[in-house]
Amino acid sequence: MNRDWDTIEFLRHVRHDWLNKIQLIKGNMALNKKERVEEIIDDIILEAQQEAKLSNLELPAFAAKILTSNWESYSFRLEYEVLNEQKCHGIEDFALTDWTSRFFSVLDKSIKKYHDNNLSVSIEPQLAETRLFFDFSGIIEEKRLLIDFLQEELKDGFLVEKSDISDEELTVELLIKQHKDKN
Repeated sequence: MNRDWDTIEFLRHVRHDWLNKIQLIKGNMALNKKERVEEIIDDIILEAQQEAKLSNLELPAFAAKILTSNWESYSFRLEYEVLNEQKCHGIEDFALTDWTSRFFSVLDKSIKKYHDNNLSVSIEPQLAETRLFFDFSGIIEEKRLLIDFLQEELKDGFLVEKSDISDEELTVELLIKQHKDKN
């Protein structure tokens, strides 16, 4: 499910998302639901702030993967949050993007299709390391695929520090040590 998005295709998706948001605002304005309009605008502002934080991590391939994941045909909906303004110096962007893409693919193969499946990714950059927290809720049908993936030996300073899996939830904490030669 890894796609190379060309500029026109990317802009088409962004435009579609923005038109949906504008239609929500217009519809609620027509219904005279001022409070709901304000909530939608506040959500748009928060989303834009998170997009800015994600874009400023200095991980362009990873940011693109996160930003475009909901346009892919995964059977889960992705939400993300960057927990602070710290940059991710010394982290291998393509290694992180590759691990994330493989994780998304394995997760997608492991879950019930056409169900309300949600994945939340929290990104916590720190001076010497970065932590990613993946929280999934939905129906997991193939736990063994996920367990095997999460037990794979990792390199590039990556470590699955914690993971917990049940029939309806998955939590993963990925720790990434920054390379000392890249401050």
